[in-house]
Amino acid sequence: MGNTAVARLEDTMIRIRRADERGFADHGWLQTWHTFSFANYYDPRFMGFRSLRVINDDRVAAGMGFPTHPHRDMEIVSYVVDGALEHRDSMGNGSVIRPGEIQKMSAGTGVTHSEFNPSPSDPMRFLQIWIEPSQAGLRPAYEQVSVPGSERRGYLKRVADPTGSDGGVTLHQDAAIYASLLEPGDAVTHELAPGRGAWIQLVGGRVAIGDVEAEEGDGVAVEEESTIEIQGREDAELLLFDLN
Repeated sequence: MGNTAVARLEDTMIRIRRADERGFADHGWLQTWHTFSFANYYDPRFMGFRSLRVINDDRVAAGMGFPTHPHRDMEIVSYVVDGALEHRDSMGNGSVIRPGEIQKMSAGTGVTHSEFNPSPSDPMRFLQIWIEPSQAGLRPAYEQVSVPGSERRGYLKRVADPTGSDGGVTLHQDAAIYASLLEPGDAVTHELAPGRGAWIQLVGGRVAIGDVEAEEGDGVAVEEESTIEIQGREDAELLLFDLN
């Protein structure tokens, strides 16, 4: 590990998980980076953060994808960065998710689905996010909403929470997800209620979070802080998870 401070997560209130320290697998048609332990990548220090269990940064080759496979008892959120993601599932849903859209599938008692890059020529990139639900055995469900760039630019736009407020998708967990696009010099703040923590995932660009400089692929954990200030250093895209 290049950053030994990450190995002692409990020592600081703002901690960084560098992009080049994540797990990585190259399957030819798929290049994937794992922020937390996943599949053949295992690190007992990084099993998740509170109820946030998975952030996979996936690059999928043209015309390729994940064939039909099962899930259960997980809130699965897909955030497309570049290209398009074609989704089909056992609930009868068939859709294409593009940048500026959020998809959530509650796997509950069990679903099967497939995910493909429908382009014959262009690769695609998306973040696959898993959040543990507050209870097992829920009824499977699917949601997809549009979140235009104008609503995220210079602002932390809430795109998911337990009630689907502010036009976002619903989560069966005491958690909220915010998305933001920042230009150099932009600053956004987020208030954390007592006892809650935040994970900030840099999708692209560069920002400062307190005294921490974070770049594409980096993750930043924040705990025991009441206010988080994020300043744009370059054009940046990020997700913020507010977790119980």
